[in-house]
Amino acid sequence: MPDGPLDLGLTLGPLRRGPADPTFRATADGSVWRACRTPAGPGTLRVRAYGGEVFGEAWGPGAGWLLEQLPELLGAGDDPGAFVPRHRVVALARHRRPGLRLTRTGLVLESLIPSVLEQKVTTDEAYRAWRLLVRWFGEPAPGPAGVGERPMWVMPAPRTWALIPSWEWHRAGVDDKRASTILRAVRVAARLEQAVGMPAAEARARLEVVPGVGPWTSAEVVQRSHGAADAVTVGDLHLPGIVGWALDGNRDADDAEMLRLLEPYAGQRHRAARLILLSGRVPARRKPKMPRVDIGLL
Repeated sequence: MPDGPLDLGLTLGPLRRGPADPTFRATADGSVWRACRTPAGPGTLRVRAYGGEVFGEAWGPGAGWLLEQLPELLGAGDDPGAFVPRHRVVALARHRRPGLRLTRTGLVLESLIPSVLEQKVTTDEAYRAWRLLVRWFGEPAPGPAGVGERPMWVMPAPRTWALIPSWEWHRAGVDDKRASTILRAVRVAARLEQAVGMPAAEARARLEVVPGVGPWTSAEVVQRSHGAADAVTVGDLHLPGIVGWALDGNRDADDAEMLRLLEPYAGQRHRAARLILLSGRVPARRKPKMPRVDIGLL
């Protein structure tokens, strides 16, 4: 397990796609549950921290893989000590969140598909699409999480994603462009999963070979699959303005300005951006929200 303080919610929170994500659950006892499709098959993981120790349980064919991967998932390969705050707001956020670690799942497709669903739509639309598609075409999570009133689900296998009819994508609110990107990705799923053994930059290059996967999407993936501390997200609607406001009082910052402001954190720019987001220094909204269009109703 990683040395030093560990906040399970902060560390594993980026893996949750909305409050009703059927593959992720945080319970009142402090446990975090994950339902995953691992290289060994479906598996469910429960992690809890108690008395300074971390306990993990797992079920299903993928149980052994999940437990073997658990230290990396909790940030054992992360080095927060390499980060040096250069701004007061960042230093204060780090002081207040000492348990933040960058997770490394060792899985590509489980982050790639929901990231594609989040392209050019509101988060609510993307979360709804992920939730519906996983429930319609996935399988119940192994172990106790897969039963009861609110069962968890394992996302579909690559072949199952490839066989989803066009009208079901439409019913879930996914347009043809995003659906086509996912279909192209699952056809080369094995090659994409091999990217976990590559440095983050090379992994991103492999992901971006898939038409429809650009720098925004590849960064969102390797942040989770690789724990990539420097994979700052460009092309985001809100992040440049948030970083610009927090570091320079410039709410109109674009990607180029954001990258300039993050230059002092080279090698750790994603961690810096996460701390800025956790600082709460977000400019007041002055533009209307992106309109939600449910194509399933068209």
